[in-house]
Amino acid sequence: MISGSRWGAIAMKTTGRKSRALVILLSLTTATGAQAAQPMQIDTGKSVMKVHVFKSGLFSAFGHEHEIGAPIESGSFSQDPPLVDLKVSAKKMRVEDKDISDKDRAEIQQTMLGPKVLDSERFPEIQFRATQVKKLGENTWQADGELTVRGQTRPVTIVVRKENGAYKGSTELKQKDFGITPVSAGGGSVKTKNELRIDYEIYVKSGP
Repeated sequence: MISGSRWGAIAMKTTGRKSRALVILLSLTTATGAQAAQPMQIDTGKSVMKVHVFKSGLFSAFGHEHEIGAPIESGSFSQDPPLVDLKVSAKKMRVEDKDISDKDRAEIQQTMLGPKVLDSERFPEIQFRATQVKKLGENTWQADGELTVRGQTRPVTIVVRKENGAYKGSTELKQKDFGITPVSAGGGSVKTKNELRIDYEIYVKSGP
């Protein structure tokens, strides 16, 4: 027959084992959760973002549509938990039009970075941060977030699809939503449209 003190010793020993097991389980769960929450860094060397500015007006046939390179400065991406964070240096955006002279390209570049458009001296950074990401289908997501351009922050929705290891998509914006008046020339006979399109192809780093 086991005495009461003996039962107490056995109970304490069993409780101690359970407590240690619980501590180990919690530690593993916390470590796994932290690992799952670690976002992937965007490969800024491979990722590409292009801005397409379209022309309008009476003599738009004599004007130019513009393609602008917007190199990604930094960013991170995670599927679980959903996270998207992109930053672009406004000062590093470049006009890439090929059918114009170097002089015209330089003038367009100066106007784009100047106070009439991006005002890159006062607002050097463009940022998109997703506040909600939901899965639409296989390898397709919708990211609802906020885009900050020229100091103006507005809600933006983008659809992202994964193809051949890259996250691709496009979205349309209105310049006036960010306090930008579309540039015009020739008394308004040639001008840029309020709407523009952004195409992106994002790669994430495979390792640290």
